[in-house]
Amino acid sequence: MTSDLIIPALDEQANINALFDVLDALPAGLVRRVVLADNGSTDQTAAMACARGAIVVHEPQRGYGAACLKALDFLRNNDPPNIVAFVDADLADDPTALRAVLEPILSGAADVSIGCRPAQAEPGSLNAVQRFGNRLACTMMRVLTGAKYRDLGPMRAVAWGALLRMHMADRTWGWTVEMQMKAALLGLRVAQVDVPYRNRRSGTSKISGSLRGATAAGTKIIATILSLWWNRRGVRTSSNA
Repeated sequence: MTSDLIIPALDEQANINALFDVLDALPAGLVRRVVLADNGSTDQTAAMACARGAIVVHEPQRGYGAACLKALDFLRNNDPPNIVAFVDADLADDPTALRAVLEPILSGAADVSIGCRPAQAEPGSLNAVQRFGNRLACTMMRVLTGAKYRDLGPMRAVAWGALLRMHMADRTWGWTVEMQMKAALLGLRVAQVDVPYRNRRSGTSKISGSLRGATAAGTKIIATILSLWWNRRGVRTSSNA
């Protein structure tokens, strides 16, 4: 089975070489291609990733989901993989955990695998606002769908067929929760794998680094959950189209 890795990135040049050092040390064949979705960086993020062997696609319209969708467009038109994995570029996620995150799908036990951070997070890597937001979102999804999620962690993997059924559309910070809500509404098999989470190696988080960013992201996440629940019949119908 082939697995491709998507890395959405915005102004992460300080982390790129260290990130690819870790990726280069992963077991041979675990990841076929690395696609870095540059989200309008003004630094050397794209050039450095290209020099390290990544396929670079450009999405100038800002938005986490927009970057992921641009990378998925590339994969859709260029020999799609069996599995797509996602990891952030800031090295807060530990890419060495990719093997564990991929394993439930590779073994046929799951359609979606989510890297859950709280149990193995370094002190300070998840602040109080992030932990509260995660608990609130996961509680809402449990009440509405019965899904017992523990985190909205950005490191995750999804089988290509399941991804197509989801018809992912969110272009901002609702991307991760859209995937989890749709997985629950569609009855997909979801694995949750505890993964390490560290303080950022360099730079400031685009979400938790400011009150404005955290508030905007939190509002978007809650709105996405409620919108998908309201339109749950449409989600299920479109998955069969």
